[in-house]
Amino acid sequence: MTDLSLGGPTPDAADDGVWLACVECGATIAPFDDVVYECPDCGGLLEARYADYPTFDEFDGAGVWRYAAALPFEEGVSIREGNTPLYEVPDIEGEAGVADLRVKNEGANPTGSFKDRGMTVGVRVADRLGVDRLACASTGNTSAALAAYGARANTPVLVLLPAGKVAAGKVAQAALHGARICEVDGNFDDCLDVVAELADRGEAYLLNSLNPFRLEGQKTIGLEILEQSREATGEWPDRIVLPVGNAGNTAALYKCFRELVAAGEMTEAEMPKLTGVQAEGAAPMVEAVEAGRDYVERWADVETLATAIRIGNPVNAPKALPGIYDTDGTAVAVSDDQITAAQRMLAED
Repeated sequence: MTDLSLGGPTPDAADDGVWLACVECGATIAPFDDVVYECPDCGGLLEARYADYPTFDEFDGAGVWRYAAALPFEEGVSIREGNTPLYEVPDIEGEAGVADLRVKNEGANPTGSFKDRGMTVGVRVADRLGVDRLACASTGNTSAALAAYGARANTPVLVLLPAGKVAAGKVAQAALHGARICEVDGNFDDCLDVVAELADRGEAYLLNSLNPFRLEGQKTIGLEILEQSREATGEWPDRIVLPVGNAGNTAALYKCFRELVAAGEMTEAEMPKLTGVQAEGAAPMVEAVEAGRDYVERWADVETLATAIRIGNPVNAPKALPGIYDTDGTAVAVSDDQITAAQRMLAED
């Protein structure tokens, strides 16, 4: 059974107050001695844990590294990521019939997606581990982000993409930053299988969201939303709605909330409800939530115009599903027509 509790004594495996913990069996692992992505005892997902969890008063500056007190290092390989705007959308707000609706524009990050938040932390960890090549499977955004941050760190990058199923602009971004690009005859999940095998053989450092340190950077989305919402409205949001591909952001925001509870900054009842949104053609998380399951069943065939979430086996489901259930959230599937209509509405608001 998944155990996401943050309490307990600091284990011997901790390095400067940081360690990795298995969310399945509770094993603790030294964070920077060896490259590790999954629990060596049971194969479960790992999560970064800390001896102390900071309050909002301990944050300073702007961007992802404003939240250094909640991250494994004080600084990273940075391209001024984070600090993205939270926009008012009055027309959509009125049509949705809610009192206050705001949209977080993660496209304002350096390479155009939230993936930059994870890479600024993940590439810094790679440097600490002394690895000499970075790698990822991607539907587009991850490849662009890793290529940019790998170039900034002067570390070679290998990207595996599903042939013919990635937006051309994202392939161009990765190529311009010097990444080596390999196309795989299959979907994203097939690419991740291949790159995970390479990582297991020690041929590259994996920076997909299976890597627990990447999600540490992504949890800053939640910290920013909470601070921006409270500044604008005096309150935290009741609900946060997220697109779901590999479910990394859902898991990361739930971890953000749990850490704030551990720090005494919010109660469990105050955690915003997490709602995941998937395309109808790639909705294994929705299927799991509707069935009340604590696991997903892999979809072998996935298809949607939304290439960034065309994923049939969300690897972070064991962390994300508890986040949906424990916050009294939900998951919904939408059609490609609804996705394109929503894009137009955002463009016009």
